[in-house]
Amino acid sequence: MTIKHDDWLLEQLKDAEFAAEFLNAANEDDDPKTYLTALRKVVEARGGMALVAEKAHLSRETLYRTLSSARGTPTIKTLNAVLKATGLKFGVSAQ
Repeated sequence: MTIKHDDWLLEQLKDAEFAAEFLNAANEDDDPKTYLTALRKVVEARGGMALVAEKAHLSRETLYRTLSSARGTPTIKTLNAVLKATGLKFGVSAQ
């Protein structure tokens, strides 16, 4: 039996530890678009755009725009709200 990569990834991202590691790995890339794309996958897996937008006190359209790799330039406040709505939080570690 085979499973599509996206289906497998969305299932794995339901786990908070996996989602955190996924975002940390995406953050290693110097291109912020990589992180926004990864965060969008996490949002899809951990409730979907509508639910996460509601929990983050954002409109669904704002969330889509925020996580757009073409136009997204989220503030720390918005990123923090989205992460919190998905059950995650920011962290800092030494290099």
